[in-house]
Amino acid sequence: MKNVPLADVDHVDRAVLPIGTDYPPGHVLDWHEHRRAQFLHGATGVMVVDTAEGTWTVPPERAVLIPPATRHHVRMLGVSTRSLYIEPHAVPWWPATCTVVDVPPLLRELLLAAVEFDADYSLSGRAGSIAALLLYEIAERAPLPFHVGIPASADLAHLCRAYLSAPDPDATNAAWAASTAMSERAFTRRFRSETGDSPAVWRGRARLLAAVPLLRTASVSEVGARIGYASPAAFTAAFTRAFGMPPSRFTARSTAT
Repeated sequence: MKNVPLADVDHVDRAVLPIGTDYPPGHVLDWHEHRRAQFLHGATGVMVVDTAEGTWTVPPERAVLIPPATRHHVRMLGVSTRSLYIEPHAVPWWPATCTVVDVPPLLRELLLAAVEFDADYSLSGRAGSIAALLLYEIAERAPLPFHVGIPASADLAHLCRAYLSAPDPDATNAAWAASTAMSERAFTRRFRSETGDSPAVWRGRARLLAAVPLLRTASVSEVGARIGYASPAAFTAAFTRAFGMPPSRFTARSTAT
């Protein structure tokens, strides 16, 4: 199925409903949730998925596993998706929080085949076998570290979301503490207790996540300078340490090959 609203087919008695959707550039899916678990694969472009607990940046040709009944918001940057909407009872192993994973060639081809199915595809034929194999392949995926947590308290969450929308390499713990009327030590302790990271470490990862969509249209050198790195080498080293692969893997030239 392609470009079909989930609401039109959610009632169909199939554990796995594959749907492909093409989105206009910059499209935003406002806050919503699904009864089913969702495997959201960006066949093209970059997605940024927000929940109350964190932000997940989904690079090209990766996917995010979204738990059932999880309220989320998605920003689409040149994205054509291949989604699976899955009955929770069929995936008791599904992660409890959103998780970014890679999509190797076999899984990608299975997804491309599945979105051609009718909603009431035969369970006993080829389509049913592909649907079952998709779940086995997804269960084998390892998580990728393309996310940052969002604090539970409103004031810290506001600081973090504002930073994610416009990362400032010159931001300091002292300035953030002052904005919340706290001492720097108390602020840092509270921030770490809610996110597991110090504010400086959190900001560093947030800046690197912000680089992923920028790499679609700019060079490694340009993106590194925009997010505050002194040299392309420093940016590349930090990005590779954080995500296990260099930023050149996400440039337009690389993702087009």
